[in-house]
Amino acid sequence: MENVILVIHLILALGLIGIVLLQRSEGGGLGIGGGGGGLVSARGAANAMTKLTWILAAAFIATSITLTVLAARNAAGDSVIERVGTQTPVTPPAGAPTPPALQGDLLPPSTDDAPATPPKASE
Repeated sequence: MENVILVIHLILALGLIGIVLLQRSEGGGLGIGGGGGGLVSARGAANAMTKLTWILAAAFIATSITLTVLAARNAAGDSVIERVGTQTPVTPPAGAPTPPALQGDLLPPSTDDAPATPPKASE
């Protein structure tokens, strides 16, 4: 159910992006200028692209809220921080091979570990 709504949500997002990019600019970036009219005028309200934009935007918001409700319903009541101390260590299955034990120092050799005399170069 959640995956179906998510796919519809993504299709609506792409459709909304496409329909906004197809609309004609009325001048003035960020709402500055552009003359009269707009959404409240007869021309703006009757425009099919504007109506389709509103429909896609409403459907996008509805699917967003639906996905949020579904995610909240499926979420656990506690946080990750509360679960850190209560986890039990994972034990391998009975037939699984065990890794070899680490022996010795795993740090890189220091200069004190270098040989006293460098090895002789072969001729």
